[in-house]
Amino acid sequence: MICEDVREAVSSGGLFARDGVGGHPILVMISGGRDSTCLLDVAVALLGPGSLSALHVNYGLRAEADGDERHCASLCERLGVELEVVRVERSSLPRAAQEGSAGDATSEGRATGNLQAWARDLRYTEAGRIAHEHDALIATGHTASDQVETILYRLAASPGRRALLGMVASEGRLIRPLLGVTREQTAAYCEAHGLPWREDKSNEDQRYARARVRHSLIPALRAVHPAAESNVLRTAMLLREETDVLEQLVTAELDGRRSIALARLAELPSALARLVVIRLAEEAAGTYVPQAGERVQELLALSRRGGAAELHVGGQVGAVIRDGVLEMTKLAPRV
Repeated sequence: MICEDVREAVSSGGLFARDGVGGHPILVMISGGRDSTCLLDVAVALLGPGSLSALHVNYGLRAEADGDERHCASLCERLGVELEVVRVERSSLPRAAQEGSAGDATSEGRATGNLQAWARDLRYTEAGRIAHEHDALIATGHTASDQVETILYRLAASPGRRALLGMVASEGRLIRPLLGVTREQTAAYCEAHGLPWREDKSNEDQRYARARVRHSLIPALRAVHPAAESNVLRTAMLLREETDVLEQLVTAELDGRRSIALARLAELPSALARLVVIRLAEEAAGTYVPQAGERVQELLALSRRGGAAELHVGGQVGAVIRDGVLEMTKLAPRV
C-alpha cells in the first residue's frame, strides 16, 4: 500500500507528467540516501528509465564517500538509469576540508555550515550544467520532512513572511516531486521494494543547525502537539496562497514601473508599502532583499526634506529619491 501511496502522491503532483514538462528529460540528483533512492525508483516506475539520468557528487569528505558512490552506481545499474559521477579534486575543497583528512573533515568538526553551503552550491552547479546540456529538469529528493525542517530553521534564522513559505515544488528547471511525502514514507517505500540505502552520519551531528532542528526541536514540538509537523506544513501552504494575492497587489500597484512616487507610497497601507519597496529592491538586485521593507519610514522622511537623497537599504541596493520619486539601483560590490 505504501508504494502505491508514494507513487500516487508524486503522480498527482504533476511534476513528472510528460505533457506538463514539455517532454524534457529528468536528471535525478542522488546521494544514496533513502529519499533520493526512493525518488529514482518512483521516477523509473512513472516515466521509464529512458527518460532519466542521475547525478552523484563524490566530495571525498567522508570515509564512506566511495561506498556511497558504489551504492549509487549499483542502484542505477539495477534500474537501468545512466549515471554521471562528479568527483571533487582535493585541491578544489574549501580550506577547512583540506586541513583535515578526506575522511574526517565532517566527523571531527572541521566542516562548518560554510562547507555544507559550498557542497550544495557545487552539486547544483554541476546539475545545472548537465541539465542545460540536455535541456533537462533537475529532480531532488526533498520531502515533507525536509520542508518542515527548512521552515523551522528559516523562522529562527531570518525574520519575515518568506521564511515561513518553505521550498516550492517547482522553480525554473528544479522540481521537488517528493514534497508531499514524509521521510518515514520514503523509508517504508525502499523497504517494501528491497532497495537498500546509505546513511549519512553527518545528519546526526548536532553541531549542524539542521540536525538540531531534526533531533531536538521537532521532537519538542511533537510533545506539544502530535500534529505539529502537519500544522507547520498546512500553515506554509496557506501563507503561499495568501502571498500570491499580495504579490498581485504589488504588481497592480507598480503597473510595470520600476519606481513609485513617494507621495503614493505614503498613502499605501504599511504592509503594502513595505512589499512595494521590497519588490523594487529585489528587482534591482536580482536576489532577495527582505530587509529593504524595514526602511519605508526612513525613505518617507527623506522625501519630506525635499531634494535628492540616497539610502542603502540592504544587500547591494541603494534607494535613490529624486523629484519625489523612489527608484532602486544595484550598488557595486565593496572591495
